[in-house]
Amino acid sequence: MVSTSEKLLQNLLELTRENLNTVENFKNQSTDYLNWKQTPESWNVLECIEHLNRYGDFYIPEITNKIKTSKHKSSEVFKSNWLGNYFSKSVSYNEDLNKMKTFKTMNPLNSKLNIKTLEKFINQQHQIIELLDKSKNVNLDKTKTAISISKLIKLRLGDTFRVLIYHNERHIRQAEKTFKKASR
Repeated sequence: MVSTSEKLLQNLLELTRENLNTVENFKNQSTDYLNWKQTPESWNVLECIEHLNRYGDFYIPEITNKIKTSKHKSSEVFKSNWLGNYFSKSVSYNEDLNKMKTFKTMNPLNSKLNIKTLEKFINQQHQIIELLDKSKNVNLDKTKTAISISKLIKLRLGDTFRVLIYHNERHIRQAEKTFKKASR
C-alpha cells in the first residue's frame, strides 16, 4: 500500500472518530444490553470494548514514546511493507469475519465490566486522535514501533496505526452486531 502520509492519517482519523461515536452511543444504553451474550463463549458489547482497551494500554504508550523520540522528519509518502499489510489485513473488519484466537491476556471473557469500560475506550480514542496529529511531524515509514505480540517485531508507525485502528473497527462492528441481537 502506497499513500500520501496526509491521506493515510486523514482516513485513520475519520475511522477513529466513527469508532468513538459508536462507543459514545453505547453509553446511553442499558447495561443489560451491554452485558448480553449470544452464547457463554461469545463476547458481549463491554467485553469487545475491554479487549480493545487492553490493546490500547500497550499501543498508546508505545506510539507516544516512538513519536517523542523519533529523529525522522515527516515524509510526503507512506509506503507499507508486506508485514504491515499482513497484520493490517488480518485484523481488518470484513462481513465474513474470520474468527481469530486471542491471546489469554487480551481475552476479557467473563470479566466484570461496566460503563467505565466505555469511558476508558473513549479516553483512549481521544489520545489516538492526538497521536495521529503529532505523527504528522515524523516519518511514518522510518519511525518503528514494537507490536503487542513481540517486542522483536517492529512495524512502521503508519502500519501500527493501521493495525490498531482497523482492529478497533473490527471489534466495534462486532459489538454493534451483538447489541442489535440483544435489543431485539
